[in-house]
Amino acid sequence: MGEADSPVAIIGAGSWGTALAALLGREGLRVRLWARRPEMAQSLRLRRENQQYLPGVTLPDSVEPHDDLARALEGAQTVVLAVPSRGMRETVRALRAHLKPQHNLISAAKGLEHHTGLRMTQVIAQELPTPWGAGAACLSGPNLAAEVAAGIATTTVIACADADLARRAQGLFMCPTFRVYTNPDVIGVELGGALKNVIAIGAGINDGLAFGDNTKAALVTRGLAEITRLGVALGAASETFMGLSGIGDLVATCASRRSRNHYVGYCLAAGRTLDEILAGMDMIAEGVPTTEAAVRLAETTGVEMPITRAVHAVLFEGQRPLDAVRELMLREARNEREEM
Repeated sequence: MGEADSPVAIIGAGSWGTALAALLGREGLRVRLWARRPEMAQSLRLRRENQQYLPGVTLPDSVEPHDDLARALEGAQTVVLAVPSRGMRETVRALRAHLKPQHNLISAAKGLEHHTGLRMTQVIAQELPTPWGAGAACLSGPNLAAEVAAGIATTTVIACADADLARRAQGLFMCPTFRVYTNPDVIGVELGGALKNVIAIGAGINDGLAFGDNTKAALVTRGLAEITRLGVALGAASETFMGLSGIGDLVATCASRRSRNHYVGYCLAAGRTLDEILAGMDMIAEGVPTTEAAVRLAETTGVEMPITRAVHAVLFEGQRPLDAVRELMLREARNEREEM
C-alpha cells in the first residue's frame, strides 16, 4: 500500500488537528483523528463536527475519530502531531509503544516547551529513538485553523532535514486550497511559528489600547527583527524568517482577531488579569508559555529582545501596558541597521 493510499493519523482533535483532518478528508484521503478524551471522540463520531473547538465544519465521511492510539496509527505512514506544546512530550511518550518503522512524524504544534525552551522536534527527538526522533518534520505557516477548514486559499511550509520525506509530505498535503512549500531549516521554521505568538500578544495590546496602523507596523517589523536575531543565534537561517513561517505567520497572527494570542493581548489592554483571561478560554494561547521560554533563551544566548521582554513584563510582572509601551519608545536611540 502506497503512502497516498494509507490512512493519515492526526494526533490531537483541537481546532488545528480537526482543520487538517477536514482538509485531507475533503481531498479523499482516509484520516484517523485521535482525541485524548473518549467523550470528544464519541461526539465527533456522532455529530461529525467539533462543536467545542471548530464549530460549523462538517467532517467528511473519510475521517474516523478515535480515542485509541493503537487503532489511530494502524496502517498509517504519516503521523501528524497536532497537540499543544505543553502536551507534546506526554503524547510522544504514549506513542512509543505503537510506532512502526513505516511511521513518519510531522509536528504541527507552534510553541516552545515551557520549562526547557525546546522546539517540538527537539522534544520528539528526546523521547523517541532513531529513525523517528531524528527525522521528524514540522509544518508551519500563516494557517488560521478556521480558514483552512473553510477551504480558503492558504500556504504553509514543511521543514525537514530529510528532503525526500519533506517532498512526500508536501505531495500529501498539497491541494487547490493548501499550497505547500519545503524548507530544510527546521530550526527557523519552528522558531518562527512559536515566537510570532509572543508578538501577536503585543499586537492585541496595540489594538486594545486603540493604537493605530503606524504602531502595529513598527511592532511587526521590530518584532521580526528580534525573532530573527534569536533564531540565528540558535542556528536558524536568517532567510527563513523572510518566508511564510516567519513574516507570513507573523502578519497573519498579528492582524487576525481570530488569533488566541491577539485576544490575550487585547484583554490585557482592557485591564483584565491573565488568570481571568485564560480561565475563560477553551483553547491554548501558545504565546503565554512561549514568552517565558523565549526570555530565558534570550538571556542564555545574550540576544536583545525588548518587545518580548515587554510582553513578559505585562503578562507576568504586573506592568501596565501603557507603561511598557512608553519604555519601549524611550529606549536608547539606535541605528536601525545595527540590529539587522
